[in-house]
Amino acid sequence: MLSDLVRKSRSYRRFDESRIIDETDLKELVELARLTPSSGNMQPLKYLISNRSDLNGRIFPHLQWAGYLKDWPGPEEGERPSAYIVILRDTSIFKAQTCDHGIVAQTMLLGAAEKGLGGCIISNMDRDGLVKDTGIEDHLEILLVLALGKPAEEVRIVPASTAGDMKYWRDEEGVHHVPKRSLEEIIIKR
Repeated sequence: MLSDLVRKSRSYRRFDESRIIDETDLKELVELARLTPSSGNMQPLKYLISNRSDLNGRIFPHLQWAGYLKDWPGPEEGERPSAYIVILRDTSIFKAQTCDHGIVAQTMLLGAAEKGLGGCIISNMDRDGLVKDTGIEDHLEILLVLALGKPAEEVRIVPASTAGDMKYWRDEEGVHHVPKRSLEEIIIKR
């Protein structure tokens, strides 16, 4: 069921790096993205896929991992993603900002969850460094990076505090807790 996939699809930041993701699986996720709605049906998004350690090693250093976990620089060796999908906008097709990249990112993460994988949508990164180290052409604008792998951490959804603190945290066992507002709080009644 879709609701099960949504519950499984969390922002994972630690992975079993030894679990290789096949290029076929990455292409299947991009195929799901290809089929999603697109603003004006322009379809300006392109994808750089990586499941090779050399290319992964050129992508990883440019990503910022968890803003609320100030003392955590990101996954250590062995916990890093075994694949990435870099979501790009081809500005020669369409220059305007749309929500297309959000739609495809979530769609691909749901597809990953269906395959028993997890991921994290990353928007905070050194884009210039990533362009330089991967050879992305000038007409392709980096929008997001999906870090993908076999999750090696537990992520729990917990009720948001009444004080409204929405910061995620890790407990002493390393379980990642993510506060979510209640349904009653987010539905506006008239």
